[in-house]
Amino acid sequence: MARAAGRLAGRWLPVARKQSGKLVEQWTPAAKQSGAFVKHVLPAAVKPLHSLWHDILGFVFLVLAGLALWKVWRSPGTLPPAQFALVIVFIVVTAGYGVSSIRKSRRISRS
Repeated sequence: MARAAGRLAGRWLPVARKQSGKLVEQWTPAAKQSGAFVKHVLPAAVKPLHSLWHDILGFVFLVLAGLALWKVWRSPGTLPPAQFALVIVFIVVTAGYGVSSIRKSRRISRS
């Protein structure tokens, strides 16, 4: 099997090298044009996705903060003081991340 593969490669390698030079010459302009296309189109396609990502992330953080706030609001006396303080810090930090993520989304969509 190895001898057959070696004979086949020895027979077709010079032909493939000659043809590959022609292929490179043929496809070079197309490759340059596709690179320019990607440079112009890709940023325009990624920008809305980036903004949408920040909107979704902000929504998730605000929902988490809202759920924790609702839990504290429903039964404020059941939590020990240390746990209550920890939950309040969680609510503030999570809501802060949510609001900042939504604001960043608006900045991205405006730029």
